[in-house]
Amino acid sequence: MRYFIHLAYNGLNYRGWQRQAGVTTIQEVLEESLKTIFKRRICLIGCGRTDAMVHANQYIAHIDIAEPFDFDLKYRWNRALPPDISIFDVIPVEGRAHAQRDALWRTYDYHIHTYKNPFLAGYSSYYPIANLNLDAMKQAATLLTQYTDYSAFCKSPQKNDSNICNVVSAFIVADKDKERIRFQITANRFLKAMVRITVRRLLDVGEGRISVSDFESYLAGTQKAPEVFPAYPQGLYLSKVVYPFLELPTRER
Repeated sequence: MRYFIHLAYNGLNYRGWQRQAGVTTIQEVLEESLKTIFKRRICLIGCGRTDAMVHANQYIAHIDIAEPFDFDLKYRWNRALPPDISIFDVIPVEGRAHAQRDALWRTYDYHIHTYKNPFLAGYSSYYPIANLNLDAMKQAATLLTQYTDYSAFCKSPQKNDSNICNVVSAFIVADKDKERIRFQITANRFLKAMVRITVRRLLDVGEGRISVSDFESYLAGTQKAPEVFPAYPQGLYLSKVVYPFLELPTRER
């Protein structure tokens, strides 16, 4: 039987989702805790990769368990997991539904604060930038839905078979003092470091390092984009994953 696993995690203590030798990852911790329950390794297939220190408000994975079981798996699994990973739902699904290949849309949120705040450290990215031009940043963000080639907004675009992404929504909101900022983007797929590079370029717009026209020229491919370091990872959250047969409400962080 195949089960979809609805979960969330605080990524600060992990080197991302995917199991890797010599480092601790979300997938490894989940699989090892599941092994203590079923006394054998069960592989989780996730809806995508997240980088080191990146969080997930909503993440979907699937597992296959052939043998029937008569206990509350969600309860036992949560008991075996550390406090920074939570299982919300274990959902039986029909046929060969696939957590990665069947996802229609994924949404990411990126949180920024412009003043030093110990209560946001690790959960939002601190950029002490005064007088960000939020209107210009918002204008640039709206351009993201108008283009599909994100070669200038990812790491190592030459390694990808395709850099085409269909972005259906992208916007920026801020509090009244413009000290806490959230960027949200929804697309059918994301390239490596795409959201964090996009945020860094939006911050460059806000600081006046590049114009909105420059930003659009990078999207259009009419101007070569300078290389940038991606924005800090700890401000990034995978916040929603939608399937044609399943859409789950998100939990507030």
